[in-house]
Amino acid sequence: MSADRYRFSFGPWNIHEGDDPFGPEVRDPFTFAEKLPMYKAMGFDGVQFHDDDAVPDVDSKSPSQVERECAELKKQLDDAGLVAEFVAPRLWFDPKTIDGGYTSNDAGERAYAIERSLRTVDIARALGTTEIVLWLAREGTYIREAKDARLATERIVDAINAMLAHDPDTRILVEPKPNEPMDQAYIPTIGHALSLSYKSADPSRVGALIETAHALLAGLDPSDEMAFALYHEKLWSVHLNDQNGLKFDQDKAFGSVNLRQAFNQVRVLDDNGYGEDGAFVGLDVKAMRTQRRETARQHLSNSRAVFVHLLEKVRTFDREQERQYIENRDYEGLELFVMRHLMGVE
Repeated sequence: MSADRYRFSFGPWNIHEGDDPFGPEVRDPFTFAEKLPMYKAMGFDGVQFHDDDAVPDVDSKSPSQVERECAELKKQLDDAGLVAEFVAPRLWFDPKTIDGGYTSNDAGERAYAIERSLRTVDIARALGTTEIVLWLAREGTYIREAKDARLATERIVDAINAMLAHDPDTRILVEPKPNEPMDQAYIPTIGHALSLSYKSADPSRVGALIETAHALLAGLDPSDEMAFALYHEKLWSVHLNDQNGLKFDQDKAFGSVNLRQAFNQVRVLDDNGYGEDGAFVGLDVKAMRTQRRETARQHLSNSRAVFVHLLEKVRTFDREQERQYIENRDYEGLELFVMRHLMGVE
C-alpha cells in the first residue's frame, strides 16, 4: 500500500554510532553528506534538526557565519529534494544549562537559553521552516525543594513568548516527557504542554509534538494522547517509536514491542486527517547497538514500512462489524476481532 498523503522525517542523530551510557561508539560514523542521499532512498522527505545539527558549534559563530552556513545547508537540502521539518534548540548539552535552561535558578543561564532559542528561530527561517520543537529536557528538578515549580512554569511560558515575538510566523511545538534526563519534568504530558499553549501570548502558534515512548514512560496510551491533541487541533508532529516498559527512553523501531498500540496510533492519525495539512510522520528511533554499520539505517526503513502496513490494516478494518460488537457491548468479541485482523486471520 502506498503512503498516500503521508510524508516522513527523521533526524540525522537517528543514524548514529551506537554509544550509550555504558559503552563507547561501536560503528564508524556517517557524515551528514553521506546521510542525505539515504533519505529519499528510504522514502523520507523531511529532515529534523537541532540547532547545532544545522550549524555545528553554533554558540561560537557570528550571525553572519550562521547565515552563511544555513544558506549552504539549504542548498544541500534543495539539491537532495528534502525539506527541513523543524529545528530544536539543543539546550541540554551546554554546561550552562545543567540546572535547566529556561528554569535555571541563575538569571544569566536563563538569558543564555532564551538567546540561543531566538537564534534557533533564525536558523529555522533560513532553512525554510517555521516549526520550533521544544523538548524541555532539563526543565525539571532532581529534588523538589531546588526550584519553585509555579515560577518555573511561568518562565517556560516567558521563553515561548520571546520566541513568538521574535518572528511572527514561528510555531512552537512542545514535546512533553515525564523524566530523563531530569528525575521529574515540569511538563510531563500532552495536557501540561497544551496548558502552556493557552497561557502563551498567541495560543494559535503553540502546539505539540507527541512521541510514542514519552507517552509510555508516563504510563499513558500514545493514541489517546494523540487524540487529545487532535481534539485541540494542536497535534503538529509526531515521533513514532516503541518502548519496552517503564525504563529509559529506548527509541525502539515503531511497532516492534506492541503492534496493537502501533495500530491504534496509525488509526487515530488516519481517522482524524493527520497529515492533510502537510504535517510529517516523524520517526525517532535508534539502531540497536549490535547492528553493523552497513545496516545501521534499517530501523528507519523498517519503522516506515510498519506504518504503511498498519495503514492498510486500519483502512481494511471492518468498521460495521466493530460497531455491532460495540452496540452489543461484546468487548471480548471485539478484542478477538481486532487481534484476528492484526494477525491476518479473517
